[in-house]
Amino acid sequence: MTTTATTYWTTFDSPVGELLLTSDGAALTRLLFSPFAVDPTWSEDPCKVLDEALAQLSDYFAGVRTDFDLPLDPAGTPFQRTVWRALREIPYAETINYGQLATRVGNPNASRAVGLANGRNPISIVVPATGSSAPTDH
Repeated sequence: MTTTATTYWTTFDSPVGELLLTSDGAALTRLLFSPFAVDPTWSEDPCKVLDEALAQLSDYFAGVRTDFDLPLDPAGTPFQRTVWRALREIPYAETINYGQLATRVGNPNASRAVGLANGRNPISIVVPATGSSAPTDH
């Protein structure tokens, strides 16, 4: 007999549009901008992780919070997960370029791969994709 993990979901009406949040019950697994699709097998039952994520998002958009304290488990390759962890370490309102981020994750020649991982971030806002940028010509 195969057991399948439950995916819990909810939405949040934010100043940047409707957001989809999912959890496995232990961690936040997705935070996506609209448009998005909800799998009919997912559950709308109460989930403490999603309740806490909604509370923290409300505080964030109200200007009360600048970072998040949530358990995260985004689906991705080991390299992508390393990049996403490094993105969370960039202080609020600070930016670095992909080359600098590649150096931080231990692979200074991987700025293009860092940019691609940044673009595949499944937990936007909480894992800030805007903490890094492409290099500039200055």
